[in-house]
Amino acid sequence: MEINIADRIARSFDSVFWDVQDHGHTFYWLPGGRGSTKSSFVGIEVPLLLMQHPQCHAVVLRKVGNTIKNSVYPQIQWGLEQLGVADRFRCITSPHEITYKATGQKILFFGVDDPMKVKSIKLPFGYVGIVWYEELDQFGGMEEIRNLNQSLLRGGEKYWVFASYNPPKSRNNWVNEEILNEYPDRLVHKTTYLDVPRAWLGEQFLLEAEKLKAKNETAYNHEYLGEVTGTGGAVFENVEDMAMADEMISQFDRRYYGLDFGFAVDPLAFVAMYYDAKHEDLYIFDEIYQQKLTNSKAAQLILRKIGSQHIMADSAEPKSIAEMKAAGLFISGAKKGPDSVDYGVKWLQGRRRIYIDKRRAPNAYREFVSYEYERNRAGQYISAYPDANNHAIDAVRYGLWRVMQRQNFRF
Repeated sequence: MEINIADRIARSFDSVFWDVQDHGHTFYWLPGGRGSTKSSFVGIEVPLLLMQHPQCHAVVLRKVGNTIKNSVYPQIQWGLEQLGVADRFRCITSPHEITYKATGQKILFFGVDDPMKVKSIKLPFGYVGIVWYEELDQFGGMEEIRNLNQSLLRGGEKYWVFASYNPPKSRNNWVNEEILNEYPDRLVHKTTYLDVPRAWLGEQFLLEAEKLKAKNETAYNHEYLGEVTGTGGAVFENVEDMAMADEMISQFDRRYYGLDFGFAVDPLAFVAMYYDAKHEDLYIFDEIYQQKLTNSKAAQLILRKIGSQHIMADSAEPKSIAEMKAAGLFISGAKKGPDSVDYGVKWLQGRRRIYIDKRRAPNAYREFVSYEYERNRAGQYISAYPDANNHAIDAVRYGLWRVMQRQNFRF
């Protein structure tokens, strides 16, 4: 069956496709909002270029290696299906690797959290001519990208380096600052879901986009249109202090409780919340936040507050969960995937408002208003979240796990 590639990529990528074919540039930066099909485009381009250039191999990179199996690896497999050539490739998962049977060319997958693997690549012939940085903003800055390019782009005549990402909120993020620089060998092409055929996205996707636009246009502009909507490094720009009287709290008909374990250095953090799904507002109205608090003592304090109501906790602490159950709590572990922090934080960022009573939950309020993106060595913000001073934030993510699941939001 003859495949028409024009039917497999959005029309918004036509000019980029022909530029790639003509090798008009070496570097292709593809920012875009949710549903813009930027990753789908690269998922087709990588194997297509590989087949067209028999001396080339491809390397696909994520910042964190354990995200590969659920992201770029199946994306390349999808691309093979779209090209109608899946039977010409051999795919293995340990390690993640795809081989073009006719020539032995390889598509290799790496997380740069283990940089030695990238530096020690051994190829049977040829050179790495095709590189894809997926979620570019999650990398540590241009110094890291340059170092990786210097390790990978050696000994060949032509190179194609793709970088796909959702633009971070803050204009002070390194990738938003870098894209302002113009280079003759780099093409920047921004797309949105509005450039994509409606049938490809599905009605539910479009309904969710319109719903967010109506409720929180700033979040919509960032998530779906890929616009830069912030200035500094604050992770949460939707937090407000609200004094919540007992009478108001008594009206909260569906409450959620989250628990992040700690003891010596890190505090144990328990939070009580109400989520207004209709208006997408979150209310945080109580907490326990204390160091050197044993599980049995914490269980007693929590029982006094909420009795037998259900709590979601960090599933990485099964022993602590078991101890809490033995002490009388109704408690479960929130199942976590490799991107659980990223997805959970983005879900919270997408709420219309996060109201916190700083008199009742002072530590939760302090964490939410002071939590900033990490910085690289140049002092630029990167799209990573520091694992510090976020104990109440983690407890909130765990407590709302079932809400995120119901909304098909990956945790």
